[in-house]
Amino acid sequence: MSGSRSTAKSEVVLLATHKRLATHETVVQQALAERIAGVLGAKFVGAYDPDLHQGHALYYIPSDTLIGKEDGNALNIRSVDDFFGGLIDHPFMATKAISHPLLKDATAKPAGWSDRFFEDAADAVLAGFSVFNEADARRAGVLLLKDGPVRVKPVLATAGRGQLVVTTEAELDSALAQQDMAEVEEWGLVLEEDLHDVITYSVGQIQVAGITISYHGTQSLTEDNNGETVYGGSQLWLVRGDYNALLKLDLDDDVRRSVTQAMSYENAALDCFPDFLASRRNYDIAHGTNSRGEVCSGVLEQSWRIGGASPAEIEALVAFAADPTLQRIHASSHEIYGPTTLPADAHLLYEGDDPDVGLISKFTQVQPYDRTQ
Repeated sequence: MSGSRSTAKSEVVLLATHKRLATHETVVQQALAERIAGVLGAKFVGAYDPDLHQGHALYYIPSDTLIGKEDGNALNIRSVDDFFGGLIDHPFMATKAISHPLLKDATAKPAGWSDRFFEDAADAVLAGFSVFNEADARRAGVLLLKDGPVRVKPVLATAGRGQLVVTTEAELDSALAQQDMAEVEEWGLVLEEDLHDVITYSVGQIQVAGITISYHGTQSLTEDNNGETVYGGSQLWLVRGDYNALLKLDLDDDVRRSVTQAMSYENAALDCFPDFLASRRNYDIAHGTNSRGEVCSGVLEQSWRIGGASPAEIEALVAFAADPTLQRIHASSHEIYGPTTLPADAHLLYEGDDPDVGLISKFTQVQPYDRTQ
């Protein structure tokens, strides 16, 4: 995946993309950039400025997945050593729309679409469809409703926001009426079987400064200041090495299945999208029960960009870089809305009244791998 190795970096920069960041996200990314720079033996110099930084040995931290080989070439991104995130060819590849097949008679198909990706990853995802216009969305929804409730998932929304569960065609029509169809035509929309009693596992890997770290973990949910259920943090158990190092551990059956499904999904991407590069990969794998009482599991989406679990990933990276004998560690990231008292061992990343989301605290914790919960 890495291609040819790149030269040492002297400066770390944050790279703005199309994605608008809330204040708390910007502050956290600055803090993580400082820590990554420390591991690289480089200096964090702020936001990327093409005039100011031209010709410098830069390490980029994009705010979202980079899209287009031209952008990669312009930035001189050649391997995973050049940035923290992912680089893909087409918009839909950066979203959960990559996870499901099109309808067999789909009327909209984006450039770069690979039917083979779903064939390779079929055992690693839930039942569902990706669609790129309203007509296909309705037909896909009607088809899925025959087997039970359907979850309608805008692909650019994060932290679980904007998702709707529908049980009738009338509810489906109402849900589709709420979508931004211009966004759907460019990025896609996912319709997927709805599960209950869900546990969401995280599986991922980062490669920074020649260090490879792989992990499994779980996500927590919380209520934001508007009462909506959103991402609340991640508990990660991390090892030095690749996914195979992870599989050598004593893992519960559901965790082991999550790791193998993430590997299958990632291998399909590497096989079907040859220009794909990612130094940060994270997969959300849901285990739950569908409306027919069947226990199911599958990758909900991938994150080939800096994300919610990245504070925990970077804390582990710093620990592994500082101690070459360290083989595994437990790290967690936390997002708490409203007033709170921080734990004594918290490493605070942000605490304040964010203009977008209100009062929020974000912090990490690190413990030994074998610490009992």
